[in-house]
Amino acid sequence: MQRRALISLAALAALGVAGCATSVADPQAVLRQADAAMGAGQLKTLRFAANGSGGTFGQAFVPGQAWPRINIPSFARWIDYDNAAMREDSVRTRAEPTGGGALPLMGTGEQRVSAWVRGNQAWNMAGTNPQPAPVALDARIHDLWTTPHGVVKAAMRNNATVRAEGGLNVVSFNEPGRYRATAYIGADGLVQRVDSVMPNPVTGDTQVSTVYSGWRDWGGVKFPSRIQQTQGGHPVYDLTVTEVQANPALDMPVPAPVAGFSEKVDAQQVVPGVWFLAGGSHNSVLVEFSDHLMLIESPLYDGRAQAVLAEARRLVPNKPVRYVVNSHHHFDHAGGLRTAASSGATLVVSEQARPWYERVFATPNAIRPDLLQQSGRRATLTGVNGSRTFGDATRTVEVHFIDGSVHAQGFMMAWLPRERLLVEADAYTPAPPNAPPPNPVNANNVNLFENVQRLGWNPDRILPLHGRVVPFSELRTAIGRN
Repeated sequence: MQRRALISLAALAALGVAGCATSVADPQAVLRQADAAMGAGQLKTLRFAANGSGGTFGQAFVPGQAWPRINIPSFARWIDYDNAAMREDSVRTRAEPTGGGALPLMGTGEQRVSAWVRGNQAWNMAGTNPQPAPVALDARIHDLWTTPHGVVKAAMRNNATVRAEGGLNVVSFNEPGRYRATAYIGADGLVQRVDSVMPNPVTGDTQVSTVYSGWRDWGGVKFPSRIQQTQGGHPVYDLTVTEVQANPALDMPVPAPVAGFSEKVDAQQVVPGVWFLAGGSHNSVLVEFSDHLMLIESPLYDGRAQAVLAEARRLVPNKPVRYVVNSHHHFDHAGGLRTAASSGATLVVSEQARPWYERVFATPNAIRPDLLQQSGRRATLTGVNGSRTFGDATRTVEVHFIDGSVHAQGFMMAWLPRERLLVEADAYTPAPPNAPPPNPVNANNVNLFENVQRLGWNPDRILPLHGRVVPFSELRTAIGRN
């Protein structure tokens, strides 16, 4: 299915460049024709439902390879163009055993996602609780305004240029600071493809291509029956549309906790010279040496990474952060590495991921310059191949691969032998206090325990990069190894 999707994209790309391009004297006339053909002018809100397959963006098992394949049995979007708002609800399951993301392991369940955006605020809903998701803002704004009707509306307000090329009208425009887009519109006024570029905290300016086909009339509004999308060169969606509703009544206000959100870092001293930096969905650990600091994990995006680095300076103002250790290459855990590199820190990554990081960090974030782009620095990286030890007279930190994990190639954990502290991400996330052990047992948890045994460690506590600090006995309980 992925191969068919890529062939379809390639065929349309060839169509788009065929023939001689000529500028169109009245771009707005082309856009008005498309607006009328699709019924966009009368469309204030829209809901569509679909199902299909895709991939989990940014969660590849091997750095640089395709996103892990997933099944999408249920998918729906509600769009309010007047208020720049969108809600997306989906159900997802794994279609292959390896790779990251919050989906349950292969064959053990499904993930339900409710993702929202309005204006400059993005959030997720966990039951009735809104959870700010600022790292997702750019992608959700992009998805809203590259829908077939949205891209025409966005082109109209952004002084689009239009050229005739290969029997298509090619519409290009920029949404300043957010994305740039080129829409390919057929003679019938229907959008066939949108090629776009959006900023990303890891890969910089990131290519997206979305193909719309099988256009139908859905009760007075035209909408495609198939949507195929790639991001960063790999498939993320191949959806069959099953239902479209024009102008449903929608109310998507920004929740108060989201409107008032700012990044906060809660620092907990675990032992003298070691701090657990929490306060968000992703944690970091700060380790003090005689003349410098090590930060284990700089996650998410500039905003979170800046807050963590500022807290490190506050805690130990007279020592620089010399090293930033990255547990693995998945985008939520790597999203603050550009920020760390802008401060002059050396990034400690798996040797398998190092060449990929060097390539993607050389790609600018030019649409909205991030801190690395603004600094003018080049990222300095050093690789770990199996294990590596950092230390001085004050303490030692060992970085080791978690062998045999299905989560990521080059998956790394840190061990402080003197303090008997284990730092890890995603291999084990503690459940809430007094929660029953998972049933079935999580294979990633078992794999972590077996790696600890292999290395002969006897941890006192786990400092997880999601969740709370727990005694090692909680991992034993979770896998039934008391």
